[in-house]
Amino acid sequence: MNVKISRSVGMVAVLYFTANFSAQTTVKDTVSKENKIDEIVVIGYGTQKKSNVTGAIASIKASDIENIPAGKPEQVLQGRAAGVSVVTNSGQPGAPATVRVRGITSFGAGSNSPLWVVDGIVVDNIGWLNQSDIESIEVLKDGASSAIYGVSAAKGVILVTTKKGKKGRLSLSYNGFYGFSNASKKLDLLDATQYAKIINEGLVNDGGAPRFPNPEAFGKGTNWQDTIFGTGEKSSHEVSITGGNDKSSYYTSFGYFDQTGIVMSDISYYKRINGRFNSTHKVTDYLTLGQTFAYTHTKSQGVSANEEYGGPLASAVNLDPTTPVVVTDWSMVDPNGYTNPYIIRDPEGRPYGISRYVNNEMTNPRAFRAIQQGNHNWSDDFVGNIFAELKFLDHFTFKTSLNGKKSYWGSRTFTPKYYLSPNYSNTGFNSLNKVDENKFEWSMENTLTYQNKFGNHNLSVLVGQGVYRYNISGGASLTYSNLPIDNWTEASFNFDIPQDDIVAKGWDGIQTRKASYFGRVIYDYADKYLFTGTIRRDGSSKFATNQHWGTFPSMSLGWNVHKENFWPENKVVNSLKLRGGYGVLGNDEMENFRFASFMVSGSNYTNAGNNIIIGYAPSTLENPNLKWEQTSQFNIAADLKLFKNFTLTADWYRKKTTDILRQINIPGYVGVPNLPWSNVGDMENSGLELELGYKKNWEDFSISVNGNFATIKNKVLRLEDDINYFNLASFQTMGAVSRVAVGQPYGSFYGQTYSGVFQNQAQIDAYVNANGDKLLPNARPGDFIWQDNNGDGKIDEEDKVNLGSSIPKYTFGLTVNLNYKNFDFMVFAQGQAGNKIFQGLRRLDILDANYQTRILDRWTGEGSTNDNPRVTRNDPNHNYSWMSNYYLQKGDYVRVKIIQLGYTLPQDVTSRFGMNKVRLYITGENLFTFTKYTGYDPEIAGRNNSEQDIIGVDRAYYPQARTFLLGANIQF
Repeated sequence: MNVKISRSVGMVAVLYFTANFSAQTTVKDTVSKENKIDEIVVIGYGTQKKSNVTGAIASIKASDIENIPAGKPEQVLQGRAAGVSVVTNSGQPGAPATVRVRGITSFGAGSNSPLWVVDGIVVDNIGWLNQSDIESIEVLKDGASSAIYGVSAAKGVILVTTKKGKKGRLSLSYNGFYGFSNASKKLDLLDATQYAKIINEGLVNDGGAPRFPNPEAFGKGTNWQDTIFGTGEKSSHEVSITGGNDKSSYYTSFGYFDQTGIVMSDISYYKRINGRFNSTHKVTDYLTLGQTFAYTHTKSQGVSANEEYGGPLASAVNLDPTTPVVVTDWSMVDPNGYTNPYIIRDPEGRPYGISRYVNNEMTNPRAFRAIQQGNHNWSDDFVGNIFAELKFLDHFTFKTSLNGKKSYWGSRTFTPKYYLSPNYSNTGFNSLNKVDENKFEWSMENTLTYQNKFGNHNLSVLVGQGVYRYNISGGASLTYSNLPIDNWTEASFNFDIPQDDIVAKGWDGIQTRKASYFGRVIYDYADKYLFTGTIRRDGSSKFATNQHWGTFPSMSLGWNVHKENFWPENKVVNSLKLRGGYGVLGNDEMENFRFASFMVSGSNYTNAGNNIIIGYAPSTLENPNLKWEQTSQFNIAADLKLFKNFTLTADWYRKKTTDILRQINIPGYVGVPNLPWSNVGDMENSGLELELGYKKNWEDFSISVNGNFATIKNKVLRLEDDINYFNLASFQTMGAVSRVAVGQPYGSFYGQTYSGVFQNQAQIDAYVNANGDKLLPNARPGDFIWQDNNGDGKIDEEDKVNLGSSIPKYTFGLTVNLNYKNFDFMVFAQGQAGNKIFQGLRRLDILDANYQTRILDRWTGEGSTNDNPRVTRNDPNHNYSWMSNYYLQKGDYVRVKIIQLGYTLPQDVTSRFGMNKVRLYITGENLFTFTKYTGYDPEIAGRNNSEQDIIGVDRAYYPQARTFLLGANIQF
């Protein structure tokens, strides 16, 4: 059973029910010499005994994740493998996670997501996968283990193996759970009285008159967070059937997952339906045929997950608490603001409140929800392969496989006529839009393996060839306007409307073609001396003819020291393996034909008669020498077993990416609309990874503890020859807040620094340069003391300095499993440290936006504080408008991710009902988060999934929910 408990206001208990019938086996290999079980791990195009693995591979088995109620399967990796960073993009249902293997590898072409390979099929994500179908997940972290995948592997490789059938009678499994979620934290925002006082104070400080004559009359006012946060639900049902005989085996499963969000659950939800069928058929003693097939359908809707420009979360943070949710007392509002006929009303006909002070994209969340009804995204994914395996001449195996993925996805959106505020309205016409897209990708791979053991020599040789076709895609968009309806339930494309009200367009993708040849040699002598060598040669259509091909080699060595004759038998170090490796990997993740320049229209000109002539010009500068981006990685490690019950793995690595593919800056007078691509930039990651495990069994009690800890040091080594940095994330009117700079970590925060607050005019007058000039002539008591960091006697842009990294220096995870008789208990915690978060929850361009209660500790007079400046609207000293360390907070946190308590019914009870196993459990998720960060959640990923590598910028992050679930695992 799994139970989680959170410490949040308004906590609602949630039950989680899971029933699990599974026929799952872990593949093992018996080592007769030592008469013990040796675990098998999946490597690229094969398997290997874990004791003989020479690369850095993290292996996660089904038993490690089967009881984790994740919405997306990639989230189960969080905190379970050292060096693998998993940051949930938001708490919104269905939101994917940003996965990084040993840091950010590139800052140019494509994302930094690892290569996902499911049953040999390369896919762009595993969000379509049913978690209960997973047999194992292997993360190939270093260059030596990843190099077999060549050009696609620079950012790491994650291999997912799904469950297969096994010989035996039919077995039925069911996993199901149900539960409730709520917000684990709300912000401390000003109430209406506090808000009115702060607004008055700011006006008076700037020489104006107060706006609100009687702030106390407002009372507490509106807590806008209460209008968006509610109770979400989460449920899952998964059924699998497996069986087989001497010739054939099969595994089939069906799954349904449904989750509603804690932020306006009727417009924040995710539904998924899965189906899978895997089978294997032994036609003869030499020929085996098999296939895998999976189908997934999803439907979802979401709110802006990390966006300060509109959406319920940003509005709830910024709207003034003096505005009512619904107007019931006209004496409290300005009636002139409610005369528009398209104003949104509640079911009783009352208008939703419109702020007189906070506009732009900030709107009443209840009114916003009303105009979003019925909108949704959808997808259908078909993924599968067929394979044939032929064994001949005792030691040879030939395997051919045809893999494919067909995806359909789109959206449907109805936009009614509405008036939410003077700056957020649509009073011209309504519209109905649908977007339909599709993509087909396929590959064919052939491998020939020779495997033999002669004497103490074990040899495996693999050669292979593959062809790959990606982005065979297209799409269409259709919009109908001026429909004769006024609500989404009646919206349809069946209306006969004028052609002028119809807009349609379509597009086709540009196919990418790749071809590969690869080989690998795995050798060991008496299981003591280990060697793996790999080479892969990839060709890609993304490069010019003279740069099509890239070659990516690797080599790794290992030594099982404890198997030497000189190794003394002892009770301290029971086994020791030393290993090390080096590999080169590639990257071509950019759009097609970036090496070329095409002629495009739009460069019109006039002739002597002033007639406009349609002109054509080059789109950019061509670069036929554009080549592969390369990442080389060196890894040394040791694997130990200590005191019989402890295991320790330590890896140190250095990963360097060179010739990074990215667009370069050119002068505007060159006259091309698009920036050209080139190989510019180098970056390095290095770190230490530790994994420590402990297992001990007694008669009725057992314990298992697994912990991991990783450090990472990222450094940009080179950019273009003539620049030392380029800006990365920006924030409202403040401009850039982070950058990519030579000598600094990727995405470092950059800005001004302050050393305190001026307490009186004398301090301002004394803050002068060598010439006696005031450094801050516009300052007043209560303003920040900005530092002259470069010592040039003035405060300006040149005084900006590095303020810290958005990349955590340390990540860690801990899992504890306890079993006593029929009871089991599990605690899983994870966290990070050493990073900064930019807390950008308040709209700087909206002077009347609400504040967090931090503003109550503002400077109000000499000696009141030296940390927070006075309230000002004009802000002549740039206290609030400059990017500075004032906006940065420590991103350290430890989160108790899962607590689970389970009970397995006695076998003599379940057998009476024909059951093999019945396990009931209760689970709590995200119960406790220990952090000093004052935002909703310290786990901050990209903005609306479009800035996956801009982490640590909080624009109104959708927090992860605290959840209670009741579940059961049942096997027949």
